[in-house]
Amino acid sequence: MSFRSLTPEVLSQLIAALPESVLAGDALSEDYAHDEMVSAGFRMPDAVVRARSTEEVSKACEILYANNIPIIPRGAGTGLSGGCAPIHGGVVIDLTRMNHILRWDMDNSLVHIEAGVVLADLTAACAERGMFYPPDPGQRFAAVGGNVATNAGGMRAVKYGCTREYVRTLTVVLPDGRVVKLGGEPSKNSSGYSLLHLMVGSEGTLGIITEIGLKIIPQPKFTVSLLGMFEDLAACIRCVPTVKRSGLDPQALEFMPRSNVVRAEKFMEKVVYPAKSEGSDVGAYLLTTFDCRREEEMVEIMEAAAEVMLEGGALDVLVFDNANAMKTAWDVRRAVPEAILATYEKVEECDIVVPISYIAETVEYALSLTEEVGLEIHTYGHAGDGNIHIKLCANGMEEQEFRVRSDKFLDLIYARGKGMNALISGEHGIGAVSVRRLEDYAGRDVMDLMRGIKAVFDPKGLLNPGKGLHVCDGLT
Repeated sequence: MSFRSLTPEVLSQLIAALPESVLAGDALSEDYAHDEMVSAGFRMPDAVVRARSTEEVSKACEILYANNIPIIPRGAGTGLSGGCAPIHGGVVIDLTRMNHILRWDMDNSLVHIEAGVVLADLTAACAERGMFYPPDPGQRFAAVGGNVATNAGGMRAVKYGCTREYVRTLTVVLPDGRVVKLGGEPSKNSSGYSLLHLMVGSEGTLGIITEIGLKIIPQPKFTVSLLGMFEDLAACIRCVPTVKRSGLDPQALEFMPRSNVVRAEKFMEKVVYPAKSEGSDVGAYLLTTFDCRREEEMVEIMEAAAEVMLEGGALDVLVFDNANAMKTAWDVRRAVPEAILATYEKVEECDIVVPISYIAETVEYALSLTEEVGLEIHTYGHAGDGNIHIKLCANGMEEQEFRVRSDKFLDLIYARGKGMNALISGEHGIGAVSVRRLEDYAGRDVMDLMRGIKAVFDPKGLLNPGKGLHVCDGLT
């Protein structure tokens, strides 16, 4: 099946069916050509449908499918893998206007939302009701539908898991315009194949998620954050398994080298973390948060966690035990990727995930490749679940040379990762970035199964082509 470009006749059909929702020509913004990782894919779409309902998404898909035009779902565009870039042209379905919380079901601890609801708005609305939506990807202004499409993880995944654990129901528009409901509100479900969980993490290649039913939990009453300070990054990372084995069940556990903290504090225009401790220069930090239901338990956890980190090699441990202090401490961590992006003209990211026992080896190997690939390399990430963010950076370098050097690094790190039971992506997804590496990791048999699944949902291969896996001859 070969893709077709959007003709004036088909554009007229779209406008007639959706008179206030179609953008084309000069009305198109360059933002629709890419996500936050511009190097992962850049191409202007033929048109954009700014859908306001499941019905509008369905109408658009029905018209586009009948005319063999690629369909690209898009949330807030905060992804880091080119997942919403229309790299083969076609029409983008923008879901950001579908941003309503539909209903609360407090008796069953559920909230039903449209896919364009922003994560920050959802978490704030939950907090107003004494409830908690645990998934916490670094980008708070991502659309929750995009989080579901990529099975986003984030900082609290070490205790609470990724987005998949909280999805109970989905309304999905198939590429030909049919609407299906997946999952169920009960907490248990053994009713046939779990198409719900197949859709979570499918990166917009099987269907367009328009409505979501999410599990929420009571808001933890007490939280505390601790900052362990270490002489170097190796000592910091070696402490991670010790904290994990302590039985204290951290909500989040993040590592940062000193260089990234300095960059983040400069970006924030605020100094937060000490540069020295016990007379020694601090080389790295381990930031963790714990939560519980009773105040006395919080004191016990705080004391035990500090002791564990000190015994694990920390020079000292700082405690942040009120909301303002904790926010300031975590603002530094959240600013790290933004500060890196603000420092360099070209940035590529790898979010390899390894068993936590291999974190130190992976980080050390990544940094050792600096001279070999000729790029500046920065690491940080989710120490509690082995998801390491590696940023490859350069200034004053031609795009082609940067791509060659980045690809060399990625080939090397993923080859090394095979011996450590690594996976290609912990939370960003395959998108357009890692398509060629997926089969190498998954193997031919698994890829054939995935292609078969894709063919059932999308036999023409029109939905988000070029993402996740190659499925048809239309990728030209």
